[in-house]
Amino acid sequence: MKIYRLLTEEDTSAFCHKVSLALSKGWELYGSPTYAYDAANGVMRCGQGVTKEIDTPYSPDMKLGQQ
Repeated sequence: MKIYRLLTEEDTSAFCHKVSLALSKGWELYGSPTYAYDAANGVMRCGQGVTKEIDTPYSPDMKLGQQ
């Protein structure tokens, strides 16, 4: 079964580290990254979808980042 996450973060090195950590845990990039202005907080934000094949059935209660 394939699961999906959308990683988001302010446009700092923290975003790159978040994506790199996911890749190191077996997640794969899904689609292109996104970049937008967050007017509420006055910062640019980045987003990147990632997917991963898992052996367990999906449940809405599962913690995706721990897979």
